[in-house]
Amino acid sequence: MASVTAAMVKDLREKTGAGMMDCKNALNEVEGEIEAAIDWLRKKGLSKAAKKSGRIAAEGLVAVAVSGRDGVVVEVNSETDFVARNEDFQALARNIAEVAVKSGLTDAEALKSAPYPGGGSVAEAIANAIATIGENMTLRRAASVQVKEGFIGSYVHNAVSEGLGKIGVIVALESSGDPAALAPLGRLIALHVAAASPLSLDSAGLDPAVVAREKAVLADKNAGKPANVLEKIVDSGLKTYFKEVCLLDQPSIHADHANKTIAQVVKDAEKSVGAPVTLKGFVRYALGEGIEKQESDFAAEVAAAASGQA
Repeated sequence: MASVTAAMVKDLREKTGAGMMDCKNALNEVEGEIEAAIDWLRKKGLSKAAKKSGRIAAEGLVAVAVSGRDGVVVEVNSETDFVARNEDFQALARNIAEVAVKSGLTDAEALKSAPYPGGGSVAEAIANAIATIGENMTLRRAASVQVKEGFIGSYVHNAVSEGLGKIGVIVALESSGDPAALAPLGRLIALHVAAASPLSLDSAGLDPAVVAREKAVLADKNAGKPANVLEKIVDSGLKTYFKEVCLLDQPSIHADHANKTIAQVVKDAEKSVGAPVTLKGFVRYALGEGIEKQESDFAAEVAAAASGQA
């Protein structure tokens, strides 16, 4: 068997753009023959996947999975919205969410190494999907909520299939009460979170930098007022801000609970649940939020392709 050197791995990586370990494995499989290794990578879809890895993936799906008292939301991105309607891509997103909820892994890199249903790892499943479908794809992020006893509510907005859509929400309700009575409350709050986009459960959960920025804005808007007056204005402004961005302080969007905060809605539900209820946490993922999408000139792309420049 030919000895595979670091220089050979580097050469193959530069030629194909594939990962270092994939290049090493390919060279070992073909006894160090570079051209044969290139073909080996292409057959595995790894070279093709690597060549697409630089393209921005800001479309795709958000997937929600709930198992007992555990819930997860994952975001799997693709380059175009069209792929989100592909059944293979939908199965990929759904399976990754199931892997996450069963394994308890929410770190994206750790999740990529987790076993994937049917064999291989999550990362290998993504690479295979890239090779099959022909677009760059990424597992961007994952998050979870859990309760010791109670219920995990969920909601998916713009759903293309069960548990798959553009916005995914999970909420954790801790209670020893009737889970069947908790279910409508969980969905109601999840719907509210999808629509109202709270930043945190309460003011204590807000990023201190966000609060400091809001205080600075309020102070600047009211500059010149006496210090004691300014302090009261800033405190009042922060209370108003918390009502806008903190879930428990937000007024419910549902007509049946008009003029009630989410905290009051949860408290009222205790009568039907038969026990105290605590809203422990939530996760809201909106597809592509925070990703800077590239603006492209479609006509220029077509012209470049026609002239052989793309």
